[in-house]
Amino acid sequence: MIKIMDKQKIFLPDPQAKSNTWSLPGRTSCDRLFGMHSRYDCLVLFSGGLDSILAAKVLQKQGLRPLGLHFVSPFFGRPDKIASWQEMYGLDILATDISEDFVRLVTQGPRWGWGRHLNPCVDCKILMLQKTKAMLPQFQATFLATGEVLGQRPMSQRRDALNIIRREAGVKDILIRPLSGKLLSPTRIEEQVLVDREQLLEIKGRGRKDQLRLAQEFNLPEIPTPAGGCLLTDPEYVKRFSPLLEHLTPPKAQDFQLATVGRQYWANGYWLIIGRNKADNENLASLVQADDLLFKLTSLPGPLALGRQAADPWPEEVIRDAARCMALFSSKAAKSEEPVTVRVGTSRTDIREFTVHPQDSPQLQWEEPGC
Repeated sequence: MIKIMDKQKIFLPDPQAKSNTWSLPGRTSCDRLFGMHSRYDCLVLFSGGLDSILAAKVLQKQGLRPLGLHFVSPFFGRPDKIASWQEMYGLDILATDISEDFVRLVTQGPRWGWGRHLNPCVDCKILMLQKTKAMLPQFQATFLATGEVLGQRPMSQRRDALNIIRREAGVKDILIRPLSGKLLSPTRIEEQVLVDREQLLEIKGRGRKDQLRLAQEFNLPEIPTPAGGCLLTDPEYVKRFSPLLEHLTPPKAQDFQLATVGRQYWANGYWLIIGRNKADNENLASLVQADDLLFKLTSLPGPLALGRQAADPWPEEVIRDAARCMALFSSKAAKSEEPVTVRVGTSRTDIREFTVHPQDSPQLQWEEPGC
C-alpha cells in the first residue's frame, strides 16, 4: 500500500535554499492568536524584511502599540519564523492566510499589470491593505502602516503607484508609511496628532544605508538580508507556475504549492511530479488530493510520484507511461535488466500494479516546464 500522511502540512520552499526546508501550517493554526493583546493602535504589513521591521519600530518608538500582520500565500510567507521574530524584535506578529484571494488575483489577472515576471505587485499591496483595513475593528486599531520606501521598487513604490495603492485600497486617510512619511502628503492620522509627523523619516531610493543606520539605532540583533521573498518574481518558479495557468481551469492554491515540489513534468496537459529526495516524497504525500494518482515502486527504492487528475481520469496508457517515466528515477530500477512493478492508485480507487521496463523510453514527451 502507498502510505499517505494523516496530518496535512503544506510544504513550500525557501527561495534561498536548494531544497524545501519549511512548512506552512494550515489556515486554522495560521490565523490563531497566541498571546496577542486585544487592542493595538495600528496594524503594520509585516513581511519580515528590514523595512517592515523598521516601520513597526518607528511607530513603537512613539509609544504606539503596532501589530504586525504577516500575510501568507503559496508564493510568500514564513509563518514558521514568527515566534523568533517576535522574540528578536519585540513585536507582536500575526500570520494571516490570503491564499485563495491571492490565487484568484493571479489567475484572473491584475488590474494594474504584471511586473517583470508574474508578480502583480500593485494589486498585491492593494489586496493586503484591504484585508488589513477590514481587521482594524477586531483589534480596535485606528490606522495602518507599511514599510514602503519612496522610489525603492520600480513598479509599486513610485510616487504615483503609492498614490494608486492607497486610493484603490480605500486607505488614503489612515495609511502611514513611516520610512518615507516626511516625503509624502500628511494624512488625517497625522493631522489628528495620532502619529507625530516630525518623528517620521524621509528615506527614499533603492539604497540601504539609511535603513542600516536606523537598524543600529534600534539595536536590532539581526538584520535580514535583502532578498525577493515572492516566488512570482523568481523566473525559475514562474516556469513551474505557467503551465498551471495554461492547463488548469482555474488552478487552486494547492496546485501552486504542488508546483514548488520535486521534478515537474508535463505531457499533453497531464501533470506528473516526481520526488527528488525524502523531503520531496514527504511533501508530495502531504499534498495528495482525493483524485491524485500516487506512483510507488513495489520492491526497489525510488521516488514517490504524483499525477494530478485535474479534470478527466487519466487513460490507462498514460498511467502506464507515467509509471515508466517515474521508474527511470530509481537508479536500481534504471540499471536493472528486468521489468519492475509500480503500484498506482488514489484514495478512492483500489491500488493497481503496472509492470514496466525502465529501459524503454516513455511514449509521451514528458517535459519540464520551460524546456
